[in-house]
Amino acid sequence: MQIHVKLFARARDLAGTGSLTINAPNECTVQEARQLLLAELPELASIMPSLLMAVDGNYASEHFTLIDGCELACFPAVSGG
Repeated sequence: MQIHVKLFARARDLAGTGSLTINAPNECTVQEARQLLLAELPELASIMPSLLMAVDGNYASEHFTLIDGCELACFPAVSGG
């Protein structure tokens, strides 16, 4: 199955791209997609643990199961005061 990945802010800067498609097994969770993304873009290793994930516009837990063609948005947590 294919997962369409969107990268934002620092993740986009490190990866050198704002989007890509990764191939995943038929049963794939957000956590497993993180590992696939890291294998594709090892330059994200420094921020991978803190990336927030959204699936098709909604925040998703690590155990959320992805479906073919879904969009996985990855963005660093933002802090401010």
